[in-house]
Amino acid sequence: MRLLALLLRRLLWFVPTLLGLLAVTFVISHVIPADPVALIAGETATPAQVAALRKQLGYDRPLAAQFVDYVARLTRGDMGTSLYTTRAISRDLAERLPATIELTLVAMAVSVVVGIPLGVVSALWRNSWLDHAVRVVTVSGLAIASFWLGIMLQLLFAMRLGWTPLNGRLAGFPPRGVTGLYLADAALTWDWPAFASALRYLALPAATLAFPALATLVRFTRAGVLDVMQSNFVLYERAMGLPRSVIVWKYILRNALTSTVTQVGLLFGILLAGAVVTEAVFDWPGIGTYAVNSIIRSDYNAVMGFTVWAGTIFIVVNLLVDVAHTMIDPRERAT
Repeated sequence: MRLLALLLRRLLWFVPTLLGLLAVTFVISHVIPADPVALIAGETATPAQVAALRKQLGYDRPLAAQFVDYVARLTRGDMGTSLYTTRAISRDLAERLPATIELTLVAMAVSVVVGIPLGVVSALWRNSWLDHAVRVVTVSGLAIASFWLGIMLQLLFAMRLGWTPLNGRLAGFPPRGVTGLYLADAALTWDWPAFASALRYLALPAATLAFPALATLVRFTRAGVLDVMQSNFVLYERAMGLPRSVIVWKYILRNALTSTVTQVGLLFGILLAGAVVTEAVFDWPGIGTYAVNSIIRSDYNAVMGFTVWAGTIFIVVNLLVDVAHTMIDPRERAT
């Protein structure tokens, strides 16, 4: 019952939350000192031509009327047309979404596979040289700017060592499309050369995107394990003479990873919607690159489409995190 009530409460907040996000983004994007109509019309356009184009696009109306019209079209599934690609924004986003999802999934997998074990080891060997080394890594992951890290990785591994490509997503023709994710499609169609090529192109952007998420997971896992290790039931299990491996894997991790699971879900949403910088540095053909180009060109409709997508992702991921937290923690289900 509590799970159902949680789902209903979150779903009720979905619409007002998304409307608030759209309103803020709409106002900010329309008050910046840039005129997309003038940019589209070109430098040789006369004031009369610019005014006619502004009226044709509907930008001569009050902001409130434009916003109401946009929301009305959005409820019909119409995100509008990009001013520069002249295509439906939903089509542009759908074509670029698989690239962003693939990058985010690989980065999240690296963060979980490396970050959680590092956090556990760091806590079990507290104040050792290994713990101090892990702390240096986590502080670096939280302090280093992603764009700087990406550029440094390009300079070292792509330009100096020549181990990886500089940018892009794949060399040659992509594998036969099944999911739109090159790694998955290559594996499903047994196209191993394409799989190896896609993995080489994915290595640097995935590492860049994964580093801050990995640092966050290490810190949360370490803190959770240390907190549980001081619990009375852990001290009791030690007094009973249970092996340390049993205590760690059966009792400590089960109770310590609740907050980490929450962070995994939140980080996935953050990475998925916030891969803008990484995609721009590596010229990755995903939604982040599309958002950057749209902002530079003052393409209002495309910016709003990206905002709808990112906001929906955050809301859905938060809902899934709450559900997972309730299912993992028995105390939550009991309340």
